[in-house]
Amino acid sequence: MKSTIIKNTILLGSVSLLVACGAQESESADGHADSEVVANQPEKDIEVTIDGLAEHYHTGDSFELTAHTNSDLATDQSFEWLESQDGEFKTLDEQSDTLTYEAEEDGTQIKVQVLSKDGDVIGESEPVTIHIDDHHGDDYDSKRVYNGFFYNDEVADRELSDWEGQWQSVHPYLESGALDEVFEHKANNDDSMTAEDYKDYYTVGYDTDIQYIDIHDDSFTFTDMDGNQETAAYEYDGYEILTYERGNRGVRFVYKKISGEEAMPEYIQFSDHIIAPEDSSHFHLYWGDNRQELLDEVDHWPTYYPESYSEQDLVRDMLAH
Repeated sequence: MKSTIIKNTILLGSVSLLVACGAQESESADGHADSEVVANQPEKDIEVTIDGLAEHYHTGDSFELTAHTNSDLATDQSFEWLESQDGEFKTLDEQSDTLTYEAEEDGTQIKVQVLSKDGDVIGESEPVTIHIDDHHGDDYDSKRVYNGFFYNDEVADRELSDWEGQWQSVHPYLESGALDEVFEHKANNDDSMTAEDYKDYYTVGYDTDIQYIDIHDDSFTFTDMDGNQETAAYEYDGYEILTYERGNRGVRFVYKKISGEEAMPEYIQFSDHIIAPEDSSHFHLYWGDNRQELLDEVDHWPTYYPESYSEQDLVRDMLAH
């Protein structure tokens, strides 16, 4: 009996040892398999974004876009830029993190990919869209009108919706020195005035304490440098054609106050180089309580661009004109 118990005990121990060994082998096999799975898994996607896009460009503008990633790329990884004008993306030559591009067609989309050493896409940005807005057009008649040479029968009434939106004064940019590049550009194209002369001229022209203007439906809201706001409603009061000393002409579109806060002016007049219905991209504004005196004002013309414009957008637009 004792011998049987000892034999059974030895047998059970042998079975336990075999089970344990099998478990260890299984764990080892599982661990080895896991390591193979990890090794064969594709590399984790890299997050890619594009920086440097302006709100809009003019035809022929050259600009740069820069790719940013959430981690440094390995030496065997690379960028690939692509463009699309018809929904189908085509590869561009540039393979660095910066793309130099020339604006040619409105609506062109650009995106950038990160490629592995085997050419697999391991990261891709969202496409960005290139918007081209030449404002007053690039044809002969558009340039003629913009420069103040037009026929009376080309002038037409305009509704306040042509200027609807939120606008910012350019005066703070002049004071900060951001527009010095613009004045240098003008001086290089005009021997009669230096960059300093231009800056003095525009300092008087742009001067205003109204930082923002919000135009909606029939109302204007003026916001001054301290954040104080005044609002009033206006109605269209016709246009006036003016002839300047240089021989060119301009059109003032006049609006008269019909209700609102007393501090708001009785008259507001627009001048934006446009003479018929068309959305404005920027404008010079005149305001006061005497209609005729405003029409005689030619030295002081506070100027407003869309509030959404960055400093870069604003400077680029001015350099184009």
